Amino acid sequence: MSRWSKITLIVSAAIVGLVLLAYIGLAIYVNANKKSLLITVTEQLNKNLNGKMTIESMDPTFLKGFPGVSLSLNNVILRDSLWAKHQHNLIEAKDFDVAVNIMGLLRGAIDIEKLGINNATIYLYTDSNGYTNTAVFKKEKQQEKTKESGSSSAEIRKITLNNVNFVVDNKKGHKLFQFVVDELKAKIDYKLLGGWDADIKLKTLAKSLAFNTRRGSFIKDKLLEGPFRISYSEDGGMVTVAPNKLNIGTDPFIIAAKFDTSKENTEFTINIDAPDILWKNASGLLAPNITSKLNMFNLNKPIHAKCTLKGNMGPGGDPLIYVEAIIKDNVLTTPGGLVDDCSFIGVFTNNYAKGNDYSDANSAIKLYNFKGNYKEIPFSIDTAFVINLDKPIAKGIFKSQFDVAKLNNVVGEETLKFGKGTANVNLAYCADIVDFKLTKPLVSGSIDIKNADVNYVPRKLKFNNTAILLNFTNNDLFIQNIRLQSGKSVVFMDGTIRNFLNLYYTAPEKILLNWKVRSPEVHLGEFIGFLGSRKPAPRVKKKNLKRSTFSEDLNEVFEKSNVNMHLSVDKLYYNKFLATQANANLLLSELGIVLKNVSVKHAGGILKLNGNINQKGSLNRFTINTILSNVDIKNFFYSFDNFGLKSLTSQNLKGYLYSKATLSGGITDQGKLVANSMNGNVLFDLKKGALVNFDPIISVGKFAFPFRDLNNITFTNLNGKFDIRGQQITINPMQINSSLLNMDVAGIYSLGKGTNIAVDVPLRNPKKDADITDREEKKARRMKGIVLHLLATDGEDGKIKIKLNRNREQTK
Repeated sequence: MSRWSKITLIVSAAIVGLVLLAYIGLAIYVNANKKSLLITVTEQLNKNLNGKMTIESMDPTFLKGFPGVSLSLNNVILRDSLWAKHQHNLIEAKDFDVAVNIMGLLRGAIDIEKLGINNATIYLYTDSNGYTNTAVFKKEKQQEKTKESGSSSAEIRKITLNNVNFVVDNKKGHKLFQFVVDELKAKIDYKLLGGWDADIKLKTLAKSLAFNTRRGSFIKDKLLEGPFRISYSEDGGMVTVAPNKLNIGTDPFIIAAKFDTSKENTEFTINIDAPDILWKNASGLLAPNITSKLNMFNLNKPIHAKCTLKGNMGPGGDPLIYVEAIIKDNVLTTPGGLVDDCSFIGVFTNNYAKGNDYSDANSAIKLYNFKGNYKEIPFSIDTAFVINLDKPIAKGIFKSQFDVAKLNNVVGEETLKFGKGTANVNLAYCADIVDFKLTKPLVSGSIDIKNADVNYVPRKLKFNNTAILLNFTNNDLFIQNIRLQSGKSVVFMDGTIRNFLNLYYTAPEKILLNWKVRSPEVHLGEFIGFLGSRKPAPRVKKKNLKRSTFSEDLNEVFEKSNVNMHLSVDKLYYNKFLATQANANLLLSELGIVLKNVSVKHAGGILKLNGNINQKGSLNRFTINTILSNVDIKNFFYSFDNFGLKSLTSQNLKGYLYSKATLSGGITDQGKLVANSMNGNVLFDLKKGALVNFDPIISVGKFAFPFRDLNNITFTNLNGKFDIRGQQITINPMQINSSLLNMDVAGIYSLGKGTNIAVDVPLRNPKKDADITDREEKKARRMKGIVLHLLATDGEDGKIKIKLNRNREQTK
């Protein structure tokens, strides 16, 4: 070993030896003066207190604080002067380690280099009147007096906490912060001009972060772990937490904060940035009153969220909360379904109206540049608001362009089934939200559908090349430029529904659609589905399904709503029936169809009608009142399939009919008259009439009147009354004056069995009395001469059989 190496080793050993001797001497001194030092430490710690700190015992732990002296204080309790009233210790620690500067200790001063608190509770309590147990620490003026008297407060360089329950309980402000600190290490550097900087490493469990205990806690039962850089400015009393990464639960956050301690109630601003967090994880960090609402929604992929909290530690209620989230190409789950390819910027604030309190009633959710696909339908919302979370109101502008066939995914195929066509939607809306469902909406804007094929399933109606323009003006709906095509029928429609959207959700049975319908040509057979009662598809019961679907709501509206229709048609076809210049008012309701002021031109005359059709099951009951004026009877009978008559058909009739009828009966879903269902009465007057090739007359007349024209029997004027009861038609007594003969007729004509018609026929040729102008004389001669009393009854072949009415002869 070289000479200098030996010298260095000897000097080093000497220095270490001297330090050890000094340290041993110091240890002997501390141990010998333990009681007096405990009194000194206690006095030093109590100098700046408005209360009392008690220390049960003190032991030096030299190795912990080497080369200084470390004192272990046992069962340390710090109480303010009013402890007896509120019973909350500010500090209660089983182990309180204090590392003391050696030189200060030798000169009788306590210079605390390090403070360690273990197995302790720190409880900062404020009562309902605003008094706080932190008043144990003297204010600045008192500290200044202490400095003037020659003492100085201890500067703590390092702080460690292990297993410390830290509580801030503010009864006046309804705030409760509680953290179970597993580990905290803080290194403090004091500035020459006042203040300090601290580097902190923290691992703690957040039991409560309630800015308003009536609302609940933020980040409840979450583990917080990470470093902090904190600065304190003595001049302004500002504590600043520099942005740094902190794990809350399993998610990384960047947190920064400021606390203004110069205010009577410390004001704070906390900025939280979560660059990659799941929706459920983010909502779970908020207070329950917010979380419960946000959890009605979800996003599948992580989002970028930022949150700002501003408030004070006093009785100021809730803090200001401002949350901003950026969502890109995500899948949004809502109570109404999934929105795919979803992108938007979302904002939550509880200070929607500036100057009001921070509450649910003043809260809002704002969505900007919202884009997505709902059941393959693309849509966008420039701006959407949900305000007042106590009684939510939704506002926004909804836009979309899509193929109408995609509506089948939304409304289902039980009510409306869409084929080809396009839709353009541009709507501004405002609506209440009840149980996350829109109610009482106000909507303005339009829905424009073009070239669409639509099948109205409950009535089996198909429309092709349909065009519809829906204009919403607040509560009212205006339906314009509708073009419906079903087979050969083309219909143009305009309609209005007052208070539509309100009634849609609250009372669909009160909806009244006023239609104006015009058409160059309508074939009623293509709309025969309206005669049948609606057959909605059975609803599929789903477990735990509380709210009805849009399809079910729409189906209910179609079932219960009413339609008041004014119809104007150039040509109206139904089977063999053809009418022109048809005008009618129709009321369609859940119960059936009411017909008012129906007027058509038919067979050279005019038909007017009023009535109703009640729909129950497959059978429809109808009641009608009709008036016919100057109608060609041949065409009329042909158009209505001879009204079920077999022996008398349109081929046997000529003339112009005037009639008034009141009838009721049944009609099937296919528009067929139900056999034997007709009831009512018919008054008729046939002018310039003729009976042509009527077999029952010919078969009898060729023997009785061989020299008269039986094939063309003319009537100058024929009138009478029929009473209809099912298959039986009662012919009230009437006179028939014809070119063949005169007769009196009365009895019952049956569409089945039971025909019994008495016919009195004078054999006198009516042509002999043609020149008589005196009515009384002509009437007196009418029944002179031989009179045949005939009876028309059922024949064995099902046809009417004519025979002598012997009973009538005996009566005569």
